[in-house]
Amino acid sequence: MSEYLTLLPGHVSLSQWRQVYRGASVKLDHSAHAAVQRSADVVAAIVARGEPVYGINTGFGKLASVRIDREDLETLQRNIVLSHAAGVGEPMPANVVRLMMALKLTSLAQGASGIRPQTLALLEAMLQTDLVPLIPCQGSVGASGDLAPLSHMASVMIGVGDAFIGGVQLPAMEALKQRGLEPLVLGAKEGLALLNGTQYSTAYALAGLFEIETVFQSALVTGALSVEAAKGSDTPFDPRIHRIRGQHGQIATAAVLRELMQGSDIRESHRDNDLRVQDPYCLRCQPQVMGAALDVMRQAATTLEIEANGVSDNPLVFTDTGEALSGGNFHAEPVAFAADMLAMAVCEIGSISERRTAMLVDPALSGLPAFLTPKPGLNSGFMIPQVTAAALVSENKQRAYPASVDSIPTSANQEDHVSMAAHGARRLLAMAENAANVIGIELLAAAQGCDFHAPLRSSQPLEQVRGVLRAKVPTLQDDRYFHPDMAAATALVRSGALLEGLSVALPGVEVVEGN
Repeated sequence: MSEYLTLLPGHVSLSQWRQVYRGASVKLDHSAHAAVQRSADVVAAIVARGEPVYGINTGFGKLASVRIDREDLETLQRNIVLSHAAGVGEPMPANVVRLMMALKLTSLAQGASGIRPQTLALLEAMLQTDLVPLIPCQGSVGASGDLAPLSHMASVMIGVGDAFIGGVQLPAMEALKQRGLEPLVLGAKEGLALLNGTQYSTAYALAGLFEIETVFQSALVTGALSVEAAKGSDTPFDPRIHRIRGQHGQIATAAVLRELMQGSDIRESHRDNDLRVQDPYCLRCQPQVMGAALDVMRQAATTLEIEANGVSDNPLVFTDTGEALSGGNFHAEPVAFAADMLAMAVCEIGSISERRTAMLVDPALSGLPAFLTPKPGLNSGFMIPQVTAAALVSENKQRAYPASVDSIPTSANQEDHVSMAAHGARRLLAMAENAANVIGIELLAAAQGCDFHAPLRSSQPLEQVRGVLRAKVPTLQDDRYFHPDMAAATALVRSGALLEGLSVALPGVEVVEGN
């Protein structure tokens, strides 16, 4: 089983969640099984005693006061899954579904949800055999759990709905049969345990975090390259400036920008007798803006790592006392706040990048040929790619409005304040894609700007980056069909290929010594 990533419930790192998102197969640490069995035994004892306990032998939400007879408990759990599978919209991306399933797996495996070992085993088997439920992406308000999307997951486990195997959509029963799996007959509490919780919102927020992290790191590199293209100064990155302010992200990003530019012939060519006193903010304030974004990303990452390792369904089963306590851990406000923070961060990362591209195409600001073309007028050069970047930045500004400040009552006012974490997190992938396109455009523009300084060369790390780009996209001499150039540059940004083998350690959301 060495090919599987082993997840220890309650102790999964961001790095491991990132691996799951990137496609790693998973298995549970065997130590979890005993706690799951003890939790199931508590539920069985409650059923045997016949005492009314929410979610076990009562109705749900506004119907919590309705007592359910013992012979109807299996029907109760099946009904809640079927009735709550009310999502709409496009199917969730398969990698986000798998991340959501893994989050639910480790949450249930902590032994506070009352499910049986065989229920947990089916969810684990679906992950290991790449059976991916079809889950419509809309329908959760991020409170009383992500009910609709998680119900679509649970419905496949009972043989209802649709799933994907190898990208092929199949009825749930057929998909289970192909993988040699049997549908569940849900026991007491199990339907509610499967569909209650914040795993949908958390999965999307983590996916957004991982994509934004890659965009952030690429933007540091393209930002340094833009300084070189504009023959800007590295003085604003002097460590004394940032040490005296004390902001951790600012200190870290300034250090990276200095290191990226170290040894540049382009920089040395204008170190003395340069009549310019200061560079535009988009160049010299990079540590302040990108550092603030890094700090916000790290704070969001901390919140999401905690949430990913927590238990957020309801009620919760405590095996030491044999109690099932009803609370509100399903309310996704922490995730909503984290998603809003990430939305603001990625918005600003793209915004300052677009300003650098706009500066480079303007000869009055950059000192370079207009629109970065050797023959302006006959050629338009980078005129419209900058317009595209501006359009994407504006779209991200509109999307960056906080989702968490909104609320709308549901379930006949029983659930009267909700987090809106679901769509707050879901927007992040689209925002990250927009920002990646903006950074890709800057990469092209900055590399083109540096081409005008030949035979002068930049630093070793930045020349390596230019080499990676130039292996895909040649220098723009005369106008050509621009879209493929932009697609290739953006692909380098989104895949992380632009940064592979880079000698400079780029800061990420996981804080390590010296980072």
